[in-house]
Amino acid sequence: MYSVCGCRQTATSLLAAGVLLLVASTSVSAQILTSLLSFNGTNGTAPVGRDVVQATNGNLYGTTNGGGANNLGTVFKLTSGGMLNTLYNFDGMHGSSPQTGLVQGTDGNLYGTTQFGGTNSSCDVRGCGTVFKISPSGTLTVLYSFCEQSDCVDGDEPYAGLIQATDGNFYGATDQGGAYGYGTLFKIAPSGAFTTLHSFDFGDGAYPSATLTQATDGNLYGTTGGGGSGSCNSGCGTIFKSTLSGILTTLYSFCSQSACADGSDAFASLEQATDGNFYGTTFAGGANGDGTVFRITPGGVLTTLHSFDGTDGSESESTLVQGTDGNLYGTTEFDGANSSGGTVFEITLGGVLTTVYSFCSQSNCTDGSVPTTIVQDTNGKFYGTTVYGGANGDGTVFRLSVGLGPFVETQPTSGRVGATVKILGTNLTGATSVTFNGTPAMFTGSSTSIKASVPMGATTGTVQVVTPHGTLSSNVVFRVRP
Repeated sequence: MYSVCGCRQTATSLLAAGVLLLVASTSVSAQILTSLLSFNGTNGTAPVGRDVVQATNGNLYGTTNGGGANNLGTVFKLTSGGMLNTLYNFDGMHGSSPQTGLVQGTDGNLYGTTQFGGTNSSCDVRGCGTVFKISPSGTLTVLYSFCEQSDCVDGDEPYAGLIQATDGNFYGATDQGGAYGYGTLFKIAPSGAFTTLHSFDFGDGAYPSATLTQATDGNLYGTTGGGGSGSCNSGCGTIFKSTLSGILTTLYSFCSQSACADGSDAFASLEQATDGNFYGTTFAGGANGDGTVFRITPGGVLTTLHSFDGTDGSESESTLVQGTDGNLYGTTEFDGANSSGGTVFEITLGGVLTTVYSFCSQSNCTDGSVPTTIVQDTNGKFYGTTVYGGANGDGTVFRLSVGLGPFVETQPTSGRVGATVKILGTNLTGATSVTFNGTPAMFTGSSTSIKASVPMGATTGTVQVVTPHGTLSSNVVFRVRP
């Protein structure tokens, strides 16, 4: 991993023999962490980024940065109980060293990026990176190899993952390349048709490494790790807004306050919470220099909610996720109660932070160390990965229970009347009713996924599914578009 400030650490590949861990330990009485899997080199090493996504079949999918048959990284499938299957071993030509996870498209395939590899080596002997799609069964297709254009004006080395916007296209960012060498924003169709939308020029940001977020206003929001008008020499990073056509507005430049009290080095994606504001983290800066949690309005007004101090963790690259209790959950890479293992934390929208779990609580860090971003599964539990630790030192997959119940998730989170919407959940068999903000909908389904049509008369609000086990509500509101 890379930073203009040199403050990120590189995820190295470690090879060892592995076993499956099923070890539970507690940090606070209501929080239980279970290490589901220890990577062992053969099945991958150093899982990084927002690395697990729940697909419509109920399984979790992710990537590792290294290891596998060619030591160039893998794509894996994981059941909620911890059974892992390696779907694909990167070979260089089809990409290598993915730095982030996957997104499931509306066609059912999974889409992602690799930092290196591909068919073009003009930017680096290891290749310039790719965009790929992979079926849930493991058939991989390269959609685009970066640096196809002279001087890499189309970008190279994508750290960020992809999002599928409401127009059906995928959007992403490259950390390098572009017209000025500071990275790009791009659009790519499911067919592979590629468009460079914006080249960063340092003044409006540099080195975007976080996956974009499409907000309820339809625009894309994101962060850059460097550049901007902040007071540090190499640029402290920015928060920006972009239209789907690539018209970019810088909303905030970090280190605008004395001694970077507002934070610096924004490597993480933004999360738009139910209050309409965006929440995120910085890797450095803040009152103690250990990073921050912040809130920013769509208009660009930033508030620092929390400054890490080491005892509660430090140096977060975590994308926050809003749990079904309304609070935000995230991770820090280092420090916490147990030396330098990192933490999982919970923070209210008002800024009250609680450390949920401190890693390296077990001998030799068999519970993992250096956690990445977590996601909430529809069973109510959180899943995440650690870059190091575990039985073999190659990283882990863990499950964290904080007492939250199951819910349903819609894909996508907006649509017009008549549109087909996938609803993910747990134990949906026997569902008797699906409603969009109270309006009944026609539906068919299975134990993990329901297909429903947005009904006439539906309005923006919560989607609910009535099952024999109870009524499940969506974790975010569904927006009915005109």
